[in-house]
Amino acid sequence: MTRLECIAKIFLCLLTLIWASTGPAQTFRVAAYNVETYLDQPTESRPYVKSAAAKAKVLESILAMKPDVLSLEEMGTTNTLLELRASLKAGGLDFPFWEHVEGLDTNIHVAVLSRFPIVARHPHTNDAFLLDGRRFRVSRGFAEVEIQVATNFAFTLIGVHLKSRRLVPDADESELRLAEAKVLRGIIDEHFRADPEANLVVLGDFNDLPNSASTRAVMGRGKFRLFDTRPAERNGDDTADAEPHHAPRNIAWTHYYGAEDTYSRIDYVMLSPAMKGYWLAEGTYIPTIPNWGLGSDHRPVVAAFTTEAR
Repeated sequence: MTRLECIAKIFLCLLTLIWASTGPAQTFRVAAYNVETYLDQPTESRPYVKSAAAKAKVLESILAMKPDVLSLEEMGTTNTLLELRASLKAGGLDFPFWEHVEGLDTNIHVAVLSRFPIVARHPHTNDAFLLDGRRFRVSRGFAEVEIQVATNFAFTLIGVHLKSRRLVPDADESELRLAEAKVLRGIIDEHFRADPEANLVVLGDFNDLPNSASTRAVMGRGKFRLFDTRPAERNGDDTADAEPHHAPRNIAWTHYYGAEDTYSRIDYVMLSPAMKGYWLAEGTYIPTIPNWGLGSDHRPVVAAFTTEAR
Protein backbone atom coordinates (compact mmCIF):
# COMPACT_ATOMS: atom_id res chain seq x y z
CA MET A 1 0.00 0.00 0.00
CA THR A 2 1.42 3.42 -0.99
CA ARG A 3 1.72 6.37 1.40
CA LEU A 4 -1.13 8.14 -0.42
CA GLU A 5 -3.36 5.06 -0.08
CA CYS A 6 -2.56 4.86 3.64
CA ILE A 7 -3.52 8.51 4.14
CA ALA A 8 -6.74 7.99 2.17
CA LYS A 9 -7.66 4.95 4.28
CA ILE A 10 -7.02 6.84 7.53
CA PHE A 11 -9.13 9.75 6.28
CA LEU A 12 -11.97 7.39 5.35
CA CYS A 13 -11.78 5.80 8.79
CA LEU A 14 -12.01 9.22 10.47
CA LEU A 15 -14.96 10.21 8.32
CA THR A 16 -16.73 6.97 9.19
CA LEU A 17 -16.22 7.56 12.90
CA ILE A 18 -17.44 11.17 12.67
CA TRP A 19 -20.52 10.11 10.72
CA ALA A 20 -21.28 7.26 13.13
CA SER A 21 -20.98 9.43 16.24
CA THR A 22 -23.41 12.16 15.19
CA GLY A 23 -27.15 12.23 15.62
CA PRO A 24 -29.40 9.85 17.57
CA ALA A 25 -28.84 6.17 18.29
CA GLN A 26 -27.68 4.27 15.25
CA THR A 27 -29.01 0.90 14.09
CA PHE A 28 -26.89 -1.61 12.21
CA ARG A 29 -27.10 -5.16 10.89
CA VAL A 30 -24.68 -8.07 11.32
CA ALA A 31 -25.02 -11.15 9.10
CA ALA A 32 -23.43 -14.55 8.59
CA TYR A 33 -23.44 -16.54 5.35
CA ASN A 34 -21.80 -19.81 4.35
CA VAL A 35 -21.32 -19.22 0.63
CA GLU A 36 -20.52 -22.89 -0.18
CA THR A 37 -17.11 -23.35 -1.75
CA TYR A 38 -16.76 -19.84 -3.17
CA LEU A 39 -13.70 -20.69 -5.30
CA ASP A 40 -12.41 -19.24 -8.55
CA GLN A 41 -9.85 -22.02 -9.04
CA PRO A 42 -10.30 -25.78 -8.43
CA THR A 43 -8.27 -27.41 -5.67
CA GLU A 44 -7.23 -31.01 -5.07
CA SER A 45 -10.06 -31.66 -2.60
CA ARG A 46 -12.61 -29.23 -4.11
CA PRO A 47 -12.56 -29.59 -7.89
CA TYR A 48 -15.41 -27.20 -8.69
CA VAL A 49 -15.35 -23.43 -9.01
CA LYS A 50 -18.28 -21.18 -8.16
CA SER A 51 -20.39 -20.62 -11.24
CA ALA A 52 -21.39 -17.16 -12.40
CA ALA A 53 -25.04 -17.99 -11.66
CA ALA A 54 -24.20 -19.13 -8.11
CA LYS A 55 -22.13 -15.98 -7.48
CA ALA A 56 -25.01 -13.85 -8.71
CA LYS A 57 -27.42 -15.54 -6.29
CA VAL A 58 -25.00 -15.04 -3.38
CA LEU A 59 -24.75 -11.39 -4.37
CA GLU A 60 -28.54 -11.09 -4.52
CA SER A 61 -28.92 -12.57 -1.05
CA ILE A 62 -26.37 -10.24 0.52
CA LEU A 63 -27.79 -7.15 -1.19
CA ALA A 64 -31.26 -8.11 0.05
CA MET A 65 -30.04 -8.10 3.67
CA LYS A 66 -27.93 -4.93 3.35
CA PRO A 67 -25.68 -5.91 6.26
CA ASP A 68 -23.26 -3.42 7.77
CA VAL A 69 -20.98 -6.27 8.87
CA LEU A 70 -20.86 -9.64 7.13
CA SER A 71 -19.16 -12.82 8.35
CA LEU A 72 -18.48 -15.33 5.55
CA GLU A 73 -17.70 -19.05 5.61
CA GLU A 74 -16.30 -21.26 2.83
CA MET A 75 -14.71 -18.25 1.15
CA GLY A 76 -11.83 -18.91 -1.25
CA THR A 77 -8.65 -16.89 -1.56
CA THR A 78 -8.19 -13.25 -0.68
CA ASN A 79 -8.58 -12.40 -4.36
CA THR A 80 -11.96 -14.15 -4.42
CA LEU A 81 -13.09 -12.20 -1.35
CA LEU A 82 -12.05 -8.93 -2.96
CA GLU A 83 -13.90 -9.90 -6.15
CA LEU A 84 -17.10 -10.40 -4.13
CA ARG A 85 -16.44 -7.13 -2.31
CA ALA A 86 -16.13 -5.31 -5.63
CA SER A 87 -19.37 -6.86 -6.91
CA LEU A 88 -21.17 -5.75 -3.76
CA LYS A 89 -19.81 -2.22 -4.17
CA ALA A 90 -21.08 -2.15 -7.75
CA GLY A 91 -24.46 -3.18 -6.35
CA GLY A 92 -24.46 -0.24 -3.92
CA LEU A 93 -23.06 -1.96 -0.80
CA ASP A 94 -19.56 -0.75 0.02
CA PHE A 95 -17.35 -2.53 2.57
CA PRO A 96 -14.15 -0.50 3.00
CA PHE A 97 -12.81 -2.83 5.70
CA TRP A 98 -12.18 -6.57 5.49
CA GLU A 99 -10.45 -9.54 7.10
CA HIS A 100 -9.49 -12.92 5.62
CA VAL A 101 -8.31 -15.75 7.89
CA GLU A 102 -6.47 -18.84 6.68
CA GLY A 103 -6.40 -21.88 8.96
CA LEU A 104 -5.25 -25.45 8.44
CA ASP A 105 -7.72 -25.94 5.57
CA THR A 106 -6.05 -24.39 2.52
CA ASN A 107 -9.21 -24.48 0.40
CA ILE A 108 -11.92 -22.56 2.22
CA HIS A 109 -11.66 -19.80 4.80
CA VAL A 110 -13.56 -17.48 7.13
CA ALA A 111 -13.71 -13.78 6.28
CA VAL A 112 -15.32 -10.53 7.38
CA LEU A 113 -16.55 -7.51 5.40
CA SER A 114 -17.41 -4.32 7.28
CA ARG A 115 -18.73 -0.84 6.57
CA PHE A 116 -17.31 0.23 9.92
CA PRO A 117 -13.61 0.42 10.81
CA ILE A 118 -11.92 -2.74 12.01
CA VAL A 119 -9.77 -1.34 14.82
CA ALA A 120 -8.23 -4.60 16.08
CA ARG A 121 -7.58 -8.02 14.57
CA HIS A 122 -6.87 -11.26 16.43
CA PRO A 123 -7.01 -14.09 13.87
CA HIS A 124 -6.94 -17.59 15.33
CA THR A 125 -5.06 -19.65 12.77
CA ASN A 126 -3.10 -22.24 14.75
CA ASP A 127 -5.27 -23.32 17.71
CA ALA A 128 -4.76 -26.99 18.56
CA PHE A 129 -6.32 -29.65 20.77
CA LEU A 130 -5.71 -33.26 21.82
CA LEU A 131 -8.16 -36.01 20.90
CA ASP A 132 -7.45 -39.63 21.84
CA GLY A 133 -3.81 -38.74 22.39
CA ARG A 134 -3.41 -37.12 18.96
CA ARG A 135 -2.92 -33.44 18.26
CA PHE A 136 -5.28 -31.71 15.83
CA ARG A 137 -5.63 -28.11 14.67
CA VAL A 138 -8.87 -26.19 14.30
CA SER A 139 -9.43 -26.64 10.59
CA ARG A 140 -10.71 -23.23 9.51
CA GLY A 141 -9.54 -21.12 12.43
CA PHE A 142 -11.63 -18.25 13.76
CA ALA A 143 -11.88 -14.65 12.60
CA GLU A 144 -11.83 -12.23 15.52
CA VAL A 145 -12.10 -8.49 14.88
CA GLU A 146 -13.09 -5.46 16.91
CA ILE A 147 -15.45 -3.17 15.02
CA GLN A 148 -15.95 0.50 15.88
CA VAL A 149 -19.54 1.36 15.05
CA ALA A 150 -19.52 4.78 16.75
CA THR A 151 -17.06 6.71 18.89
CA ASN A 152 -18.80 5.37 21.99
CA PHE A 153 -19.73 1.89 20.75
CA ALA A 154 -17.66 -1.07 19.58
CA PHE A 155 -18.10 -4.81 19.59
CA THR A 156 -15.99 -7.90 18.99
CA LEU A 157 -17.07 -10.26 16.22
CA ILE A 158 -15.90 -13.88 16.17
CA GLY A 159 -16.58 -15.62 12.84
CA VAL A 160 -16.96 -19.41 13.09
CA HIS A 161 -16.95 -22.44 10.81
CA LEU A 162 -16.77 -25.63 12.87
CA LYS A 163 -16.02 -29.12 11.55
CA SER A 164 -18.69 -30.42 9.19
CA ARG A 165 -20.80 -33.54 9.74
CA ARG A 166 -19.04 -35.30 6.88
CA LEU A 167 -17.12 -38.41 7.90
CA VAL A 168 -13.32 -38.20 7.89
CA PRO A 169 -10.71 -40.96 8.37
CA ASP A 170 -8.73 -39.21 11.10
CA ALA A 171 -11.31 -39.18 13.90
CA ASP A 172 -15.02 -39.09 14.68
CA GLU A 173 -16.46 -35.94 13.12
CA SER A 174 -18.68 -35.09 16.09
CA GLU A 175 -15.76 -35.41 18.50
CA LEU A 176 -13.63 -33.15 16.30
CA ARG A 177 -16.45 -30.58 16.15
CA LEU A 178 -16.93 -30.70 19.93
CA ALA A 179 -13.19 -30.23 20.49
CA GLU A 180 -13.17 -27.22 18.14
CA ALA A 181 -16.21 -25.82 19.96
CA LYS A 182 -14.38 -26.11 23.29
CA VAL A 183 -11.41 -24.20 21.84
CA LEU A 184 -13.83 -21.50 20.68
CA ARG A 185 -15.48 -21.33 24.09
CA GLY A 186 -12.04 -20.89 25.61
CA ILE A 187 -11.53 -17.81 23.43
CA ILE A 188 -14.94 -16.47 24.49
CA ASP A 189 -14.16 -17.04 28.17
CA GLU A 190 -10.89 -15.11 27.81
CA HIS A 191 -12.95 -12.09 26.77
CA PHE A 192 -15.22 -12.44 29.81
CA ARG A 193 -12.24 -12.75 32.13
CA ALA A 194 -10.83 -9.53 30.71
CA ASP A 195 -14.18 -7.73 30.68
CA PRO A 196 -17.42 -9.26 32.05
CA GLU A 197 -19.34 -6.59 30.09
CA ALA A 198 -17.71 -7.44 26.76
CA ASN A 199 -19.84 -6.88 23.65
CA LEU A 200 -19.44 -10.14 21.73
CA VAL A 201 -21.14 -11.41 18.58
CA VAL A 202 -20.26 -15.06 17.85
CA LEU A 203 -21.71 -16.15 14.54
CA GLY A 204 -21.39 -18.42 11.55
CA ASP A 205 -21.71 -22.10 10.64
CA PHE A 206 -21.58 -24.25 13.80
CA ASN A 207 -22.46 -27.34 11.73
CA ASP A 208 -24.76 -28.84 14.35
CA LEU A 209 -28.19 -28.48 15.93
CA PRO A 210 -29.02 -26.17 18.85
CA ASN A 211 -29.14 -29.01 21.41
CA SER A 212 -25.96 -30.73 20.20
CA ALA A 213 -22.95 -31.07 22.50
CA SER A 214 -20.82 -28.78 20.33
CA THR A 215 -23.40 -25.98 20.11
CA ARG A 216 -24.03 -26.19 23.85
CA ALA A 217 -20.29 -26.01 24.46
CA VAL A 218 -20.06 -22.74 22.51
CA MET A 219 -23.06 -21.25 24.32
CA GLY A 220 -21.72 -22.12 27.76
CA ARG A 221 -23.69 -21.97 31.01
CA GLY A 222 -24.46 -19.63 33.86
CA LYS A 223 -23.73 -15.92 33.98
CA PHE A 224 -21.80 -15.84 30.69
CA ARG A 225 -24.07 -18.08 28.62
CA LEU A 226 -24.41 -16.77 25.07
CA PHE A 227 -27.85 -15.79 23.84
CA ASP A 228 -29.14 -17.46 20.66
CA THR A 229 -30.97 -14.83 18.57
CA ARG A 230 -32.61 -17.55 16.44
CA PRO A 231 -33.31 -15.70 13.16
CA ALA A 232 -36.39 -16.97 11.33
CA GLU A 233 -38.36 -16.24 8.17
CA ARG A 234 -40.58 -13.17 8.07
CA ASN A 235 -43.57 -15.03 6.69
CA GLY A 236 -46.21 -14.18 9.26
CA ASP A 237 -45.76 -17.32 11.39
CA ASP A 238 -45.70 -16.42 15.08
CA THR A 239 -47.49 -19.33 16.74
CA ALA A 240 -45.96 -20.42 20.03
CA ASP A 241 -45.28 -24.09 20.69
CA ALA A 242 -47.65 -25.73 23.20
CA GLU A 243 -44.56 -26.71 25.20
CA PRO A 244 -43.38 -23.45 26.87
CA HIS A 245 -39.72 -24.46 26.74
CA HIS A 246 -39.79 -24.98 22.97
CA ALA A 247 -38.97 -22.37 20.35
CA PRO A 248 -41.81 -20.73 18.37
CA ARG A 249 -43.26 -22.67 15.44
CA ASN A 250 -41.80 -20.42 12.79
CA ILE A 251 -39.34 -21.40 10.06
CA ALA A 252 -35.73 -21.11 11.18
CA TRP A 253 -33.81 -23.75 9.21
CA THR A 254 -30.62 -22.54 7.55
CA HIS A 255 -29.09 -25.55 5.77
CA TYR A 256 -30.06 -28.27 3.32
CA TYR A 257 -28.02 -31.48 3.63
CA GLY A 258 -28.43 -33.35 0.38
CA ALA A 259 -26.92 -36.63 1.62
CA GLU A 260 -29.79 -36.99 4.09
CA ASP A 261 -32.41 -34.82 2.35
CA THR A 262 -32.79 -32.78 5.56
CA TYR A 263 -33.24 -29.14 6.48
CA SER A 264 -31.78 -27.99 9.80
CA ARG A 265 -30.72 -24.96 11.81
CA ILE A 266 -26.93 -24.95 12.06
CA ASP A 267 -26.06 -21.27 11.41
CA TYR A 268 -26.23 -18.90 14.37
CA VAL A 269 -25.86 -15.36 15.64
CA MET A 270 -25.08 -15.56 19.36
CA LEU A 271 -24.54 -12.69 21.78
CA SER A 272 -22.84 -12.02 25.07
CA PRO A 273 -25.16 -10.84 27.89
CA ALA A 274 -24.00 -7.24 27.43
CA MET A 275 -24.47 -7.30 23.64
CA LYS A 276 -27.98 -8.66 24.06
CA GLY A 277 -28.91 -5.28 25.54
CA TYR A 278 -28.34 -3.68 22.10
CA TRP A 279 -30.16 -6.39 20.11
CA LEU A 280 -33.27 -5.63 18.01
CA ALA A 281 -35.42 -8.74 17.71
CA GLU A 282 -37.63 -7.14 15.05
CA GLY A 283 -34.63 -6.74 12.73
CA THR A 284 -33.40 -10.33 13.11
CA TYR A 285 -34.44 -12.80 10.40
CA ILE A 286 -33.62 -15.19 7.56
CA PRO A 287 -34.16 -13.64 4.11
CA THR A 288 -36.37 -15.66 1.79
CA ILE A 289 -34.79 -15.49 -1.66
CA PRO A 290 -36.30 -17.37 -4.63
CA ASN A 291 -34.02 -20.20 -5.77
CA TRP A 292 -31.76 -19.54 -2.76
CA GLY A 293 -30.11 -22.96 -3.21
CA LEU A 294 -28.48 -21.86 -6.44
CA GLY A 295 -26.10 -19.73 -4.40
CA SER A 296 -25.37 -22.03 -1.46
CA ASP A 297 -26.64 -24.97 0.55
CA HIS A 298 -26.99 -22.49 3.44
CA ARG A 299 -29.27 -19.53 3.92
CA PRO A 300 -27.83 -16.37 5.50
CA VAL A 301 -28.88 -15.11 8.92
CA VAL A 302 -29.00 -11.44 9.95
CA ALA A 303 -29.45 -9.69 13.30
CA ALA A 304 -30.03 -5.99 14.00
CA PHE A 305 -28.67 -3.82 16.80
CA THR A 306 -28.73 -0.30 18.15
CA THR A 307 -25.86 1.68 19.62
CA GLU A 308 -27.87 2.58 22.73
CA ALA A 309 -28.80 -0.13 25.21
CA ARG A 310 -32.54 -0.82 25.44
